[in-house]
Amino acid sequence: MLVLVAPGQGAQTPGFLTPWLGLPGAADRVAAWSDVIDLDLAHYGTHADADEIRDTAVAQPLLVAAGLLAASALDIGAFGAVAGHSVGEITAAAIAGVLSETDALLLVRKRGLAMADAAAVTETGMAAVLGGDQDVVLAHLEKLGLTPANINGAGQIVAAGTAEQIAALVAEKPEGSTKVVALKVAGAFHTHHMAPAVTTLEKAAADLAPAAPALRYVSNKDGRIVETGADVVARLVGQVANPVRWDLCMETFAELGVTGIVELSPGGTLTGLAKRALKGVPGVALKTPDDLVKAAALVAEQTA
Repeated sequence: MLVLVAPGQGAQTPGFLTPWLGLPGAADRVAAWSDVIDLDLAHYGTHADADEIRDTAVAQPLLVAAGLLAASALDIGAFGAVAGHSVGEITAAAIAGVLSETDALLLVRKRGLAMADAAAVTETGMAAVLGGDQDVVLAHLEKLGLTPANINGAGQIVAAGTAEQIAALVAEKPEGSTKVVALKVAGAFHTHHMAPAVTTLEKAAADLAPAAPALRYVSNKDGRIVETGADVVARLVGQVANPVRWDLCMETFAELGVTGIVELSPGGTLTGLAKRALKGVPGVALKTPDDLVKAAALVAEQTA
């Protein structure tokens, strides 16, 4: 079974949208989305620098737009399940047919703005802890007052908290860990610091009319397959202030019998985790449209 995954914030790099705009109709679609959400996606995806696209209110809609462009060039019917990491869950919800593309872009725009506002209250950040025993790492984070915001599996846990707490973690990494890497995000996402954003999204979600997922939708909350559109949306809202359990998502992939993974643009992070946690499962990361050839070959191989 093939699984399609969408990356989260921090995967973006300057100019990463440029090659995707060359796909047939892509520039027009992006222009239309930009008008709907009042954000020049083409500009930010092609000309903006790293600091500009680090802005939560920009990065999140940009990532969803890029994921949808890449997905439109794939045979979605060949995939047995879909999941997204953090904001990538909104991309996944659109691919699964829970939300229309327009509703997904409108929701992620509100999400990005609300989370940016919440992040502005206190100087916060996130850092990835690589390696080490999970229990030892979690105990060390608790000692420093940090939240394990992303438990990603494959020896990676992302901590979130105030700037001072992150600095303390960098200065004193957990015993057995190999490295602590600060992430390109502008706040302590998936923690109590994001509680105000949840309230905003609850109001936005009330206007949605979600459909049931057309393919298996695996949730960050607990790695479970979600059966109804209403439950998908409720989880999208609550997940803003709760940890991402990507480790449990990958466990579900394994239980479903995953035989291949394709990661949407800007790919690399999730296929990297899968390479370590789902050994022997081939993966393709869509960095540019050139990688679509590799994805098509994987799909052909798996569906032969």
